[in-house]
Amino acid sequence: MNAEAAVHRMNLIQGECRVSSDETLVFSTVLGSCVAACIHDPTVGVGGMNHFLLPEGISGEAVSLRYGAYAMELLINGLLRLGAKRESLRAKLFGGARLNAGLIDVGLNNVVFARDYLRREGIRYSGGSTGGTHARKVQFWPGSGRARQALLPRAMEPDIVPAGIDYGGELELF
Repeated sequence: MNAEAAVHRMNLIQGECRVSSDETLVFSTVLGSCVAACIHDPTVGVGGMNHFLLPEGISGEAVSLRYGAYAMELLINGLLRLGAKRESLRAKLFGGARLNAGLIDVGLNNVVFARDYLRREGIRYSGGSTGGTHARKVQFWPGSGRARQALLPRAMEPDIVPAGIDYGGELELF
């Protein structure tokens, strides 16, 4: 099925994770300093996306999908339940922008965490778009592993993005 023919979209916000093998589905999210991992198993056609805010929580704090450590585990376990094989997984990372130069670089910390996590787990990193100073809208087709991003104009960050606007700065990965 043509990825452009997706019949429904599922938007993810901070602290969410979704997996699917539905070829008519596209996951979508908007990221600033947060990171989204888009992981796909091409051998069985399943994929998923998470959206996390920080690498890890404070010791003793309740487990939360806002944190990369838990969000990554949940995403990988969800894919394995759908029949994915760990050795076949391919990951793309998006986000991790530095939106405020005067504060700690949370985006960089998120990206470093996510790349280290993938390396430790033996999951192949197959590209993406991280860093910079712009928020981005990301779309991911879990059935095919295709991902597309559009950088958002600074005036639109980090508010909700109106539909139907051409953002320019697109990057598409297959």
